[in-house]
Amino acid sequence: MPTEAYILRSIRLWLAIFIVGLILSGVTAFPLQHELALLDYLSNHLNLTQHLPALAAWINARYPFLAYGTDWLAFGHIVIATAFVLPWRDPTRYEGIITWGLVACAGVLPLAFIAGPLRDIPIYWRIIDSSFGVVGCLPLLLVRRRIRQYAFMTKMSQNLSSPPTPPNRKHPYKHWRK
Repeated sequence: MPTEAYILRSIRLWLAIFIVGLILSGVTAFPLQHELALLDYLSNHLNLTQHLPALAAWINARYPFLAYGTDWLAFGHIVIATAFVLPWRDPTRYEGIITWGLVACAGVLPLAFIAGPLRDIPIYWRIIDSSFGVVGCLPLLLVRRRIRQYAFMTKMSQNLSSPPTPPNRKHPYKHWRK
């Protein structure tokens, strides 16, 4: 049976993986404009327009505000990642942040499949975007289960370590004997 220390380490490890994943997925948005320029160049030189016209049209679209939007996307990921430091420090007190993270991960799916067609995002790209929400749920579900185990074990160890309360020696109905 795992100990309290083992469960706490497990919680912190999975939260650290989740935090690092959020930060990495955020900072990868910084060079997105340069990556799209490279894809544009390659699509023209590899004749992608003939094989994947929807992808080529999407890559070739020019939006001057793209860099600003991706900077905010990266910033948002980093800020969201900082929220998970609280349950990393005190899992039982901040278990609600894990639930909030699960709701946010679940929200990726409808956003991708509702807004994606409106923005002419190719279906395979929407599936990739949705996978971030699905993959993000996995460590958070494990963390939530571990937090509940940890809370139970902590409560049990506190009950075992506290001295028993002395029994009440007074007669319960003493005030009736007058």
